Amino acid sequence: MNKKMQLPLQTANLIIGFMVWVLISSLIPFIMEDIAIEPGQVAWVTALPVVLGSLLRIPMGYLTNLFGARTIFIASFVLLMFPVYYISVATTLTDLLVGGLFLGIGGAVFSVGVTSLPKYYPKERHGFVNGIYGAGNLGTALTTFAAPVLAASIGWSLTVQLYMVLLGMFILATFFLGDKEEVKVKTPLMEQMKGVYKNEKLWLFSLFYFITFGSFVAFTVFLPNFLVNNFGLDGVDAGMRTAGFIVLATVLRPIGGWLADRFSSLYLLMVVFAGFTVAALLLSLAPSMTLFTAGCLTIAASGGVGNGVIFKLVPMYFDKQAGIANGIVSAMGGLGGFFPPLILSSLYNLTGHYAIGFMALSQVALASLVLVIWLHFHDLAQDTPPHGM
Repeated sequence: MNKKMQLPLQTANLIIGFMVWVLISSLIPFIMEDIAIEPGQVAWVTALPVVLGSLLRIPMGYLTNLFGARTIFIASFVLLMFPVYYISVATTLTDLLVGGLFLGIGGAVFSVGVTSLPKYYPKERHGFVNGIYGAGNLGTALTTFAAPVLAASIGWSLTVQLYMVLLGMFILATFFLGDKEEVKVKTPLMEQMKGVYKNEKLWLFSLFYFITFGSFVAFTVFLPNFLVNNFGLDGVDAGMRTAGFIVLATVLRPIGGWLADRFSSLYLLMVVFAGFTVAALLLSLAPSMTLFTAGCLTIAASGGVGNGVIFKLVPMYFDKQAGIANGIVSAMGGLGGFFPPLILSSLYNLTGHYAIGFMALSQVALASLVLVIWLHFHDLAQDTPPHGM
């Protein structure tokens, strides 16, 4: 019974981690009413949590193999208590930057489940299982939707402090329901690194996830402030629209994993990057609100399916080094969410619009499409087994 609880428990833990991860970006319109933040500084405040949330994913995957998901989740949530409280009493930009950096722990816990959960299921179900776990992205939607509503009622500071209660509840739940007997892997970190870093597929998957998950994170932190400033929406309306983006990407993630269990993963990625290319090109044209929404939802759908597909591929190619490979790929995905908001903000300051940034996303997606096609024919030439059932 305890083993059957791990998928729902760890997915719920990821939801909580991601809820905390995007606290600042979800509440930034309210925070800016009390703390002086220059327009050029907003991108840094909202993007900084992504840094630690990305870089920590590599050791998180390794430590999960070493100590088990139960221990790592509990330790992560205890540590998150401190930056959450610190942000709730913040009075300066520096407070937000320091507290925001350590909120990244909430994003880093992604590596815990993708390393732990495949141990409980046969390989033919790994795509769907990792897809279900990845639906913990829903946490970003919950905060993006609910936090502004709460902040409008009780203030942003008290809203942030409520997250300490949630963290406490899931520390207790994980303590009592987490699997104490999880299979451990004690292969030294450097030995695992040596087994993967020379494999070009690791870096290709990292690039693909950099785009699919990176776009998800980037749009999550970028959209609330963008919709307020460029379309004149209020904070609650912008939060609801951003939540819609997140929900679509989240719902499609397990569907992407399920499809990858049954069809060629590389064919699916071709469709994904074709969608990215067209949608980003549309966004670069600075369209009306209706067309902008269509472009964003296409990005959400493509990213959601792509995220599910990629984490079917990683354990297939890196069965014996899944922890470190998952950590590296997921870290690159997180970093993919860090750079775009900063680049878009810088380009806007230089040119007065975001067109060049969206066009760059379109071209990177097109290049990835070409690389997926190359990888497909390369595997055929190497007589590699098909990527799916």
